[in-house]
Amino acid sequence: MGNDTTPEILILGNVTRDVAPGTPDGFTFGGTATFASLAASRLGRRTALVTAAAHEPGLSGIFRDIDVEVVQSSATTTFENVYAPNGRVQYVRAVASPLVPADIPDAWRRAPMVHFGPIAQELTRDLLDVFPSTALIGATLQGWLRAWSPDDGRVRPVAWRHAETYLDRLDVITFSAEDLGGDMVLVEEYATRARLAVVTENRHGCVVWQHGSRRRFPAYDVEEVDPTGAGDVFATAFLIRYGETRDIETAAQFANCVASFVVEGRGAEAIPTGAMVGERLRDGSLRPPGS
Repeated sequence: MGNDTTPEILILGNVTRDVAPGTPDGFTFGGTATFASLAASRLGRRTALVTAAAHEPGLSGIFRDIDVEVVQSSATTTFENVYAPNGRVQYVRAVASPLVPADIPDAWRRAPMVHFGPIAQELTRDLLDVFPSTALIGATLQGWLRAWSPDDGRVRPVAWRHAETYLDRLDVITFSAEDLGGDMVLVEEYATRARLAVVTENRHGCVVWQHGSRRRFPAYDVEEVDPTGAGDVFATAFLIRYGETRDIETAAQFANCVASFVVEGRGAEAIPTGAMVGERLRDGSLRPPGS
């Protein structure tokens, strides 16, 4: 496609190295930007990604069908998950450079859909002003809802700084109560102030908030193997389908369907094609309420 061609959807956010001791390289690539761009591409949309990272030869193989603008950084954002008896503890081991407006190629600024996928506070409010008012802009919030200790890198949930200035421009936001440490007061605050908010609830599907009302949409009834990346893929699929139909029911059902493939597999390889999604939309079963 090239930097002089406008994509159908543009993804912004830094890819990550996720420490994985049992793998050949000792890490896997992840992050919202990785899962979101791969999902958009597999669903058949012309996709572009702007990200910051150190020199990572492995990225070219992962994003072979995606046009990628890599902003060179001294480090790649790196996470490590440590599992303890009382649950998972997450640590930030390195942070790549933040993205700035000059990093976005001119032609890509005309993308009709843009997805903000921050992972570690690397996307600031001024990036929203790069795009015309006609662009449909969505965001997964988790990277704006975390901070980490300067001493040991331990991650903790935080409130969204200057949330109102982002919500003035974002068309769709996606997040979970878990992103906010279970703070349901903040969940309701963000959801009611947004133009359109989708609160994901893992195996229970999602709740869509719009114009002061909310609707629940059940997940597909599949066996969960690994939920990693499912929320990022869900958010991308919702934005794409909502952009095409402007119908929240159609978008939520589509996104739940796409995410169901991710939870029953492992990693980005589980992201489905459009044909696979179409078949499950016709023949798949939804999870019974309360299950």
